[in-house]
Amino acid sequence: MEANVDSANVVSSSPIDQEESTENNFVNNAEIAWQELRKKWVGDPSNRTSEMPLEPVISFNATYEELLTSTTPFQKPIPLAEMVDFLFDIWHGDGLFE
Repeated sequence: MEANVDSANVVSSSPIDQEESTENNFVNNAEIAWQELRKKWVGDPSNRTSEMPLEPVISFNATYEELLTSTTPFQKPIPLAEMVDFLFDIWHGDGLFE
C-alpha cells in the first residue's frame, strides 16, 4: 500500500485508516455526565428571570449565626445575588473582606 503525503507533511495511508482514526477520537464521558447533572441542577434557563425579587428573602436584620444554625429550610429559595450581598456585608463588617 502506498502512502500519500499531503501539503501539511502529514502521511495518510488510505481512507480506511482515516475512518479508523475518527472512530478512535477521545470522548470525555465524565464531562458529558457532568454537563447532564449540571443541567438538572441549574434547571431550564428559559424559565429564569434576571430580575431580583422586590422583597428580599433574607431579613435585613438576619445574622450569620441565624442562617448557619437553622436546620429548617428557607421559605423561598435565596437568589445568589442576595446571598452574595449578605455574605459581603457580614464579612466586610467582621474585617474579613478588605
